[in-house]
Amino acid sequence: MAERPFIPVRFAVLTVSDSRTLADDRSGDTLVQRIETAGHACADRRIVGDDRAEIESVVRGWCLDPAVDVVLTTGGTGFTGRDVTPEAIEPLFEKRMDGFSAIFHRISFEKIGTSTVQSRATAGLSNQTFVFVLPGSPGACRDAWDGILEKQFDYRQQPCNFVEIMPRLDEHLKRG
Repeated sequence: MAERPFIPVRFAVLTVSDSRTLADDRSGDTLVQRIETAGHACADRRIVGDDRAEIESVVRGWCLDPAVDVVLTTGGTGFTGRDVTPEAIEPLFEKRMDGFSAIFHRISFEKIGTSTVQSRATAGLSNQTFVFVLPGSPGACRDAWDGILEKQFDYRQQPCNFVEIMPRLDEHLKRG
């Protein structure tokens, strides 16, 4: 069987933080570096404060943008009063990806033990765009990318991966 070709995917990265800038955003840097090292493109990158409406607006815009295939957010997944990223993004999901959270927590548990329960990492599909909501630490971003996302966004990954189903994500819209 011939090896499949690599197919680059276009990612957008959103850091949710009241205290970070592009100059000191280590989590966003971690994601962009891994995206580009893998051969994909970072189509856009932004930082917004812990504001539910602003988070929702940016993610919704990217999900409507044909130049973005995947949205990665980092930050705002904890339990403090300012942590509102899941609340801002989950209403956008047409389909939830419960398996992402389960696998992420398994990987995280191996590194940080029961502290993983303090993360509300989640994922889903919005307007045929994959959306992953990651914790705000560089370590959590590495765990999500290295343990899950890198393989699932590599068309050569067998037995299945997200890239091979991307052309069919909108097939429900084509039914008459």
